[in-house]
Amino acid sequence: MVVLLRIICLILGYGFGLLQTGVIYSKLAGVDIRKHGSGNSGTTNALRVLGFKAGLVVFIGDFCKSFVPCMVARFIFRGTYPDTYYIYMIYLGFGAVLGHIFPFYLGFKGGKGIATIGGFAASIFHPVVTVIALVIFIGTIAITKYMSVGSIVLMVCISAGFIIETLLGLTCFNVSDPYSRGVFIEGAIMITLLAALAIFKHKANIIRLKNHEENKFTFKKKENV
Repeated sequence: MVVLLRIICLILGYGFGLLQTGVIYSKLAGVDIRKHGSGNSGTTNALRVLGFKAGLVVFIGDFCKSFVPCMVARFIFRGTYPDTYYIYMIYLGFGAVLGHIFPFYLGFKGGKGIATIGGFAASIFHPVVTVIALVIFIGTIAITKYMSVGSIVLMVCISAGFIIETLLGLTCFNVSDPYSRGVFIEGAIMITLLAALAIFKHKANIIRLKNHEENKFTFKKKENV
């Protein structure tokens, strides 16, 4: 039964992830965001191509499509699986990120998954850990002026943060119990894989950073489209 629940959560998550906020919003605005800027359908490109409002809407949409389902899963499974219910949230979040990055109806070419991973992480993180990760993310962007660097650092924080908060007893997992500890390790591996995937999706940004060609983050007026 627990295996079936994992599969169901993964599939449902993928379905939620297919909601491509950037593509929907840009088409309503008469623009295909994938044909402008970096060609990405995520928050950063929406901000640069269509302006602050578009960037905010896309971020909220991509954030909520993982955060909301994961919080619903928390409510559903917390009473039945008190020491392991996080794993169903993780499978939902994992599926949502895969749906965002690899939407089948767009030729498996979606966004980079940062906002969606952020929503998923916020659902499983203790509020204090969430605030710390957010401060590090914003601080990194403020210091370096690069959204890509902030995003990469955030992925490292999410992967490490989940492990640290579990060891501090801030998640449902009971590491002194063999079964709960095993499920925690399963979840930690999945979250680490998501973070690694998101970083891999920034490979072009990493190359541009190395060549000093990466665009710095700015709230300048949108480009003409």
